[in-house]
Amino acid sequence: NQHITCFHYLLPLLAVGSVSLLKSFVLLVFLSDVAFEKAYCEYRLNRVDSALKTIEAAPEQTDKLKELYGQVLYRLERYDDCKSVYTDLIRNSQDEYEEERKTNLAAVVASMSQWEEAPLEDLGLPESTYELCYNAACTLIGQGQLTEALNKLRQAEELCRVSLADDSDVTEEDIESELAVIHSQMAYIMQLQGRTDDALQLYNQVIKLKPSDVGLLAVTANNIITINKDQNVFDSKKKVKLTNAEGVEYKLAKKQLQAIDFNKALLAMYTNQADQCRKLSSSLQSQNPGHPRPVLIQVAQLCREKQHSRAIELLQQFSDQHPESASGIKLTMAQLYLIQGHVTKACDVLRSIEEFKHKSGMISALVTMYSHEEDIDSAIEIFKQAIEHYQSEQPGSAAHLALVREAANFKLKYGRKKEAISDLEQLWKQNTNDIHTLAQLISAYSLVDTDKAKSLSKHLPSADTMALNVDVDELENSHGANYVRKKAAKVTGENLPKEQIQGEIKKKKKKKRGKLPKNYDPTGTPDPERWMPMKERSYYRGKKKGKKKEQIGKGTQGAMAGASAELDASKTASSPPTSPRPGSASSSSTAAASNVVPPRQQKPAASGATRKKAPQKKKKGGKGGCRLILKMFSVLTFFSLVTF
Repeated sequence: NQHITCFHYLLPLLAVGSVSLLKSFVLLVFLSDVAFEKAYCEYRLNRVDSALKTIEAAPEQTDKLKELYGQVLYRLERYDDCKSVYTDLIRNSQDEYEEERKTNLAAVVASMSQWEEAPLEDLGLPESTYELCYNAACTLIGQGQLTEALNKLRQAEELCRVSLADDSDVTEEDIESELAVIHSQMAYIMQLQGRTDDALQLYNQVIKLKPSDVGLLAVTANNIITINKDQNVFDSKKKVKLTNAEGVEYKLAKKQLQAIDFNKALLAMYTNQADQCRKLSSSLQSQNPGHPRPVLIQVAQLCREKQHSRAIELLQQFSDQHPESASGIKLTMAQLYLIQGHVTKACDVLRSIEEFKHKSGMISALVTMYSHEEDIDSAIEIFKQAIEHYQSEQPGSAAHLALVREAANFKLKYGRKKEAISDLEQLWKQNTNDIHTLAQLISAYSLVDTDKAKSLSKHLPSADTMALNVDVDELENSHGANYVRKKAAKVTGENLPKEQIQGEIKKKKKKKRGKLPKNYDPTGTPDPERWMPMKERSYYRGKKKGKKKEQIGKGTQGAMAGASAELDASKTASSPPTSPRPGSASSSSTAAASNVVPPRQQKPAASGATRKKAPQKKKKGGKGGCRLILKMFSVLTFFSLVTF
């Protein structure tokens, strides 16, 4: 009604042609009343940038617009500005929504601790509700206080159950659905603590509830994939579908979405989907050109395909384009060179990393690799550069002196005593009571300058002061001594009591006489080789093999061989021969008949095609012999997420 009244008052202006003034006034009144509604509609339609412009263009910043302004800034991840807005609202307003504002402010602080890793100030927020308690636990997770965060989440769970139990309309399923986000966060802490079995059980409980929050489902499914890694791939493929639900991109932070995309690419690599892995990693690289992980995923895929040279070229190209994030890339490049056996090239790459150049671990790795290649001069040069660095930055520190001592020991080990003199002198000046270092220094000077060695030997303590108060007899008789001096046995006899003598006699057992063999001849001379094993005796001829007993009942029916032929009645002398033959012929035929092999026992001559070949032993490892399994790089891991 007020709008219409104002319009009637301005009707006379239409007659004089002041249309522009009327439009300006109507627009001003309209925007002042509907700016909140318009911005809220844009916010709900996920047009966050448009909502921000609408709020900032409003002629008057009301409390409602400020509330919406804080929500928009949170969605845009401008946490510092969002924190200022909510702090101002809490300070300048007093109504029934104060608790909700504090909850939103606690969520902003939790996001800052997790994603920005910035130092936080204590705002004195209460923990009277389970939402405030939950956000406080998320803040502790960002600060690395996992045990305290887990206790805080248990407290939030109790507060949630108590607050919802009073409502008679709320069922147990509704309570479990409300607790899903708390349980998922508890599982995340367990996963960080290494309790993966407990974490996986809680994650699966959340998935079975099927909560309406797609962001919670996506984060939980992603964390299950990180636990599975390259195992249980079928389950990971099912879980990855939950991360592709509609509206997930509006529920999660940019770093959460980025981690999920990384895990998708890694899962494609582990499931041998090379093209899909390349597509996802290339998309990630275009979205995050300075991030090293997409390149590392591509390199890992190339290594699985045995394209190490191409992988090294890709790493070199990225390190040249982005030197600010080339440390991890160069470490991976050095690892690939070592896999190929190029130790010197790997050392050159490691020495080019300025960030780790003078770290103790890097020095140790370089010295070890140069020693393996027998390049002692380069190893000594590494020690020299590191000592000069610590001499200028941290002179006399524990790290500096430890490095000098290692350099001296290394030079002495490889016979470079002249070069070790300066290091030993530096160590001895720091501690003149160090006898071990002084002895090493005298030994080194003995080859270079004998007079100097004699002068330094005066600083050695005398033999009396260095002698140890050791009882030699006790040392020789100790349990660990190799030689124990025997003592004279005690004389036994009249001095001992009778009871002790009788006890010793009883303890002695009579030796039983050994049994003699049955064929033992006491008059004969014993075998001189009786103590030797049977196989080593001179008369041993080995076991007779191949002698089989005569088989009876085998062969053709009615056939007889050998002595059985004598029992044949047809062959007796009383029976007349079937045909008269000469005596010589009959005798020869009888002998020939005895040597005849029955037909069924005759074996045909094996032809070349039917001969059986000797079975060949199968080679282990399949057709290609040994299989080489390439390990993944340690930098390629799945990334778990925290939910808010």
